[in-house]
Amino acid sequence: MKRILIIVAVVLVLGAVVASILKGRDKAEARVETGKVATKDLTAIVDCSGTIEPKRKVDVSANAMGTIVKLAVVEGQQVQQGDLLMEIDPSAYRSAVDALQAGIRSARADLELSAASLEKAELDRDRAEKLFAESLATEEQLANARTSARIEKARLEAARNRVQQLEANLAAARHDLNKVTISAPMAGVITRLNVEEGENAIMGTLNNPGTVLLVIADLGTMEAWVEVDETEVVNVALGQPAKITIDAFPDSTFTGHVTEIGNSPIRTSSGGNQEAIDFEVKITLDGSLPNIRPGLSAKAEITVAERKQSLAVPLGAVTVRDWPLKDTDVRRYSGRRAKAQAAALKDLGFAARTAKADTAAEAKVKREETEGVFVLKDGFVKFVPVTIGIAGDDDFEVLSGLTGGQTVVTGPFRILRELKEGAQVELVKKDRGKGSSGRDKGAR
Repeated sequence: MKRILIIVAVVLVLGAVVASILKGRDKAEARVETGKVATKDLTAIVDCSGTIEPKRKVDVSANAMGTIVKLAVVEGQQVQQGDLLMEIDPSAYRSAVDALQAGIRSARADLELSAASLEKAELDRDRAEKLFAESLATEEQLANARTSARIEKARLEAARNRVQQLEANLAAARHDLNKVTISAPMAGVITRLNVEEGENAIMGTLNNPGTVLLVIADLGTMEAWVEVDETEVVNVALGQPAKITIDAFPDSTFTGHVTEIGNSPIRTSSGGNQEAIDFEVKITLDGSLPNIRPGLSAKAEITVAERKQSLAVPLGAVTVRDWPLKDTDVRRYSGRRAKAQAAALKDLGFAARTAKADTAAEAKVKREETEGVFVLKDGFVKFVPVTIGIAGDDDFEVLSGLTGGQTVVTGPFRILRELKEGAQVELVKKDRGKGSSGRDKGAR
C-alpha cells in the first residue's frame, strides 16, 4: 500500500512538471496594447506660434534734420490721414528759401539789364550795316558791331538760365521746408512714439536708416505672424483656415486664413552646430479684435488637410521594418504553438516555416525601410506594410494595406520596436496615465 502511494505521488509530481512545461511553452512573449482600424473623420493640423501684428503699418521717419519743436500726438492716439504729427525746427530751411528768393530777384534784374544791352547792340549792328552799305563805315566797324550783338545775346541767355536755376533751387528749398512739418500718411493708431519735443531727428542714408519717429498702424485688420517648421511648411497653402489663440485672451479663439507664405527661411541656432529652419507664415484674422495690440503672443492651428470617413489606424501602431522581412525578424514556433500560429494567421498570408531561409539567397534580396503595423489575430501578430496619408490628432489615414475592424498593436513602444512577426502576445488594458499619447510617433 505504501509503495502504491509513492508511485501515485511520483506520477502527480511528473504531471505537474509536464503541465508547467507545456504552460510555459504556451506563454505569451509580450504584453501589448491594441487598437482598432476604423473609419473616422481626420483633420491634419500644423501647430505654430508667433505674434499678432497689424496687416498695414507705416514707420514714420524724418526727411529733414533738426530739433523737434512741436509734438502734436501721443502714443495710442487715433489719427486721420493728413493730421499734423510733429514739426522740426524750420529756421535753417526758411533762411535758405529767403536767400534764394533774394537771389532770384537779383538774377531777374540782371536779365532785364542783359535784354537792354542786347537791344542796344542790335541797333548798333543794324546802323553799322547801313553805313557800310553806303561806304560810310569800314568793314572792321561792321564786324565789331556784329560781334557785340552776339555777345549780348549770349549774356541774355546766360542770365535767363541763371534765373531758371535759382527758381529750381527755390522749389527744392521750399520742398525741404515743407518736410519739417510731418503729417500722418494714413489713418490709424500711434502704436509707438520714439521721440519727445527737443530731441533731434536724424535723416537716413543709403547704409544708415534714419530715426523712426513713430509708427502708425491700422488695427482694423490684424495678422498672426507665425513660424512654421521646414518639414510642415510644404503642406501649408494660401487660403487654408486656421484657429488662433492669443495669450492675452485665453478664453477666446479666433479664426483666420493663410494669406502669405515666406520663401526665405528663418535660421535659428539651437545649440552646437544644429540650426533650426522655419518659414514665416502670415494668417489674416477674420473680423476686428477689441483692445488688440501689436506684438501679443499667439498660437495657431492651420488646417492643412481634411478627410471625411476615411480608414484610420492609431498613430502609435505605425512602425518601420526592413521589407521584405529577414528570416531573423520572424518568430518561429514548434509543436502545438506552430499549428496555432499558422491557423491564426492563415487569413493574413502568414506561412510558418520550420527551416530557415538560405542565408546567401536572403542576402541578395533588396530591402527598404517600410512603414507598417502589426495586426493581431488569435494572440499572434503579423507585420503588414501600409501606405499612410495625412496624420490626424490620434490616427493616420490608411491608403492601402488594412481593412476596417482589424486589431493592431499600438504599444508599448519598447515592445513594438522589438516585436517579431508571428510572435504570440497577450492583450492588456492600456494605462491611460502611463501609455504613449497619440502624438508620440517614436515607434516610427
